[in-house]
Amino acid sequence: MMKKALVHIKGTKDGLILHLDDQCAYTELVEELRRKVTDGGIDGKLEVQLHLGKRYCTKEQQHQLIDVVEHESTMQVSKIVSEVLTIEESQEQIIANKCETYVGIVRSGQVLRSTGDIIIIGDVNPNGRVEAGGNIYILGKLKGIAHAGKAGNQQAIITAALFAPTHILIAEKVATMSNEQKFVLQHREQLCAYLNSDGEISYSHVQDIRKLRPALNTFKGGS
Repeated sequence: MMKKALVHIKGTKDGLILHLDDQCAYTELVEELRRKVTDGGIDGKLEVQLHLGKRYCTKEQQHQLIDVVEHESTMQVSKIVSEVLTIEESQEQIIANKCETYVGIVRSGQVLRSTGDIIIIGDVNPNGRVEAGGNIYILGKLKGIAHAGKAGNQQAIITAALFAPTHILIAEKVATMSNEQKFVLQHREQLCAYLNSDGEISYSHVQDIRKLRPALNTFKGGS
């Protein structure tokens, strides 16, 4: 009877994906992985991803899998993908996905912070600052500083009913409002800021958010 393969190799334009069986014993998986990477006949440096499926691996086991691949072949592990979340990771996602509401004015010198999304029903005055791990929605005037995706979320957006900030920050990118921002100057109302495909801050109408960030639409129901 033919033995079931525990490691499946798939080629992509960015390198290789190694799908690792998530049902077999861990020791058997390591042995077959070692055989596959040494007998693959692969020349030159090549990036690979390790897909663990529903197998939970400790940090030590992940390091061991990386060592098997990198020390016995010319391959380099660029990413480990798992469908399993630890309790800590799950709690971090809950915190990052929560949405808080602030009603009032963010005054000059005031800093408003949220670990997830934040909705501000009011204005952000000049020298007022809003920082969020997720998105920032301002149902008033934005005339101060807004920093969305503060923990590195490049999909975060900033919207305002009247968009007239001094500085916009998304993840690690910073933009200073000036006369060169002609689109913003000409379309102050109902604007959003986001990172485009080149990783630069761009601006568009809020009506375009559905196309720019389709994952934001989580509403279920209606007709």
